[in-house]
Amino acid sequence: MRYLTAGESHGPQLTAIVEGVPAGLAITAEDINRDLARRQKGHGRGRRMQIEKDEVQITSGIRHGKALGSPIALVVENNDWKHWTKIMGIEPLEEGEEKEIKRQISRPRPGHADLNGAIKYGHRDIRNVLERSSARETTVRVAVGAVAKRLLAELGIKVAGHVVEIGSVKAEKTEYSSIEELQRVTEESPVRCLDEDAAVKMMQAIDDAKSNGDSIGGIVEVIVEGMPAGVGSYVHYDRKLDSKIAAAIVSINAFKGVEFGIGFDAARKFGSEVHDEITWSKEQGYSRKTNRLGGFEGGMSTGMPIVVRGVMKPIPTLYKPLQSVDIETKEPFSASIERSDSCAVPAASVVAEAVVAWEIASAIVEQFGSDRIDALQKEIQEIREYAREF
Repeated sequence: MRYLTAGESHGPQLTAIVEGVPAGLAITAEDINRDLARRQKGHGRGRRMQIEKDEVQITSGIRHGKALGSPIALVVENNDWKHWTKIMGIEPLEEGEEKEIKRQISRPRPGHADLNGAIKYGHRDIRNVLERSSARETTVRVAVGAVAKRLLAELGIKVAGHVVEIGSVKAEKTEYSSIEELQRVTEESPVRCLDEDAAVKMMQAIDDAKSNGDSIGGIVEVIVEGMPAGVGSYVHYDRKLDSKIAAAIVSINAFKGVEFGIGFDAARKFGSEVHDEITWSKEQGYSRKTNRLGGFEGGMSTGMPIVVRGVMKPIPTLYKPLQSVDIETKEPFSASIERSDSCAVPAASVVAEAVVAWEIASAIVEQFGSDRIDALQKEIQEIREYAREF
């Protein structure tokens, strides 16, 4: 499977073309809209979320609630477009119209794609860069991820994301009885945190950062249950599933690091404290006593829950802007301010869910190669039985 997104933050719409979804998969706009609504929530979101009410239009690839096997087109309109029709218009400007729009942006913001993107494409107006590099693009990635999650659900695979750290506040309570409980509790939390006491402190940390004109980052965790063993590859570097997931996590705006299982803590432990001992039972087949490696060995799934975490840096748009340099005058300046969140970590956990779900669904379809959802279900069931009896 593959997909491509298009659209600018203040353009008419965001678009995704999704290819390779098996025919017969049941999917509705409501399935996607639920995740779009989840992405818009969270303590620390900015005024843009009060303007937009993201809802998808499925314009191709689905008929009567089921995938056709042909490309699926997803569209999310930008409600704020009506205020930007001149600034972000498609047609060339007529004589005199330049005065009706805001002057070009020439002051790059530290931490954004502004300066590097302007140099890469030769843009003198930095808006040409910031409109596409905006995290608004993750809206349609969440829509694509919702399609992937529907596919995984049909295969008995569940995906859930939550926040484990914001700023210096770390969740201490991380245990849960089931992935359904994790989803229920975190959906009710303004910061998507399982630890209610930590959630209160996280919200205070966000408020403190906002009142100081600053921003704050954090760490999100995605858990995948129900994976069959052996998805991925030890043969080719570019087919290792954990590496694909790592790339997907870091592709999210402002994400700067990723780890699986105990992650970087493994560097401070002995091998006997890191690797997961293998067990076998007639009922369950092969399993692991622990899951320190986060569901992966040799670039392949072990059948244990996949546990992946990503670190999101503080959003670089600040209301006490850092110093920059005007690309026209070369004079120092305070960086320009675009409307922004003070913290988007809770929303980012939903985006992380989406990109992880996509990579897993894509790897499964690639490895088991089916054009129909019923055939894929049969294939996955057979591989589970094979692994159990191996």
